[in-house]
Amino acid sequence: MRLHHFETLRPHCPICFRDGGQRAVLTLSTIIKREADVILEGLLLCPSPGCQREYPIIDGIPLILCNLRGFLAENLHAIVARDDLSETMESVLGDCAGPGSQYDVTRHQLSSYVRDHYGEHDPEELATEPRPGATARLLSVGLERALPLPDGPVLDLGCAVGGTSFALAQRTGRMVLGIDLNLAMLRVATSALYRGVVQYPRKRTGVVYDRRRFPVQLPAAEQVDFWACDVNALPFADQSFALAAALNLLDCVRAPRDLLCEIARVLDRGGKALLTSPYDWSPLATPIEAWLGGHSQRSTSRGASEPVLRSLLTPGSHPAAVGTLELGAEILEVPWHVRLHERSAVSYKVHMAIARRRE
Repeated sequence: MRLHHFETLRPHCPICFRDGGQRAVLTLSTIIKREADVILEGLLLCPSPGCQREYPIIDGIPLILCNLRGFLAENLHAIVARDDLSETMESVLGDCAGPGSQYDVTRHQLSSYVRDHYGEHDPEELATEPRPGATARLLSVGLERALPLPDGPVLDLGCAVGGTSFALAQRTGRMVLGIDLNLAMLRVATSALYRGVVQYPRKRTGVVYDRRRFPVQLPAAEQVDFWACDVNALPFADQSFALAAALNLLDCVRAPRDLLCEIARVLDRGGKALLTSPYDWSPLATPIEAWLGGHSQRSTSRGASEPVLRSLLTPGSHPAAVGTLELGAEILEVPWHVRLHERSAVSYKVHMAIARRRE
């Protein structure tokens, strides 16, 4: 955790905010490991006498979450995961754990997301420039329509392995905070940030993976940090950010409309929201009642998701419209291709919307 980001953004206790109490600004109560302005291990504390909850900083990642105990219980495997095993031993573990295990799911996710964010690298020629990842191209299309921005920092919601956060810092010249709930992905992001190295398992087929390791040059890295936060319960004061990017996130959260409301709350007046989604709805991520379309084809939207999002971003057009967010521009189809393994890829047509927080 960068001290500059912490002191500038002044995160507040999500428990106190959720319970309707005062927005208690967290303090850095304990520093265990530190390198220059980066806190690698320590504790954040809610100063409210009626709360006094602690939020750990692990491997440079602060965990600022309401259900911290449940999150840690579900993610202990990621917290204690080793990165010093040989590629051979990782292969043995993969064979023994088998397909569908947590170990295999994590490796499969990293295989797709790292390539998507950082592009393809030739392992024999690390000095060559990588081919840009699909998400980087998606972000570039969106920023062309979202710029210019008012003053203020940028929030990258669902940042995954961090490639979009670095691209946002380079393109905007602003302080950028990337947040996600996937610790394995955040560790890839922080490795790129603090060590300038990306390492990940690249899937060939089945449970067969090849290790990829390459250096990354990140001109605006000093402007970036990564935290573990819930996008539906952001620990930030109102009107804190100039831009909130949520790339392919709406169909991955438990309450998409609540996400839009949180974005509207933390955006400053005139701030922009960059939203993209393939509307690949799944009840494993989002209860069907919370989907934006994707069901009820007898309704006026005939089950389509685009009109529902459009109405939520048009004040006065829908009872549930997010009143302070107003749709400015949209693109109905932007290509997004995701590699699954060496013989398989998924091609999406992503809907892009750029909204503005009204004055």
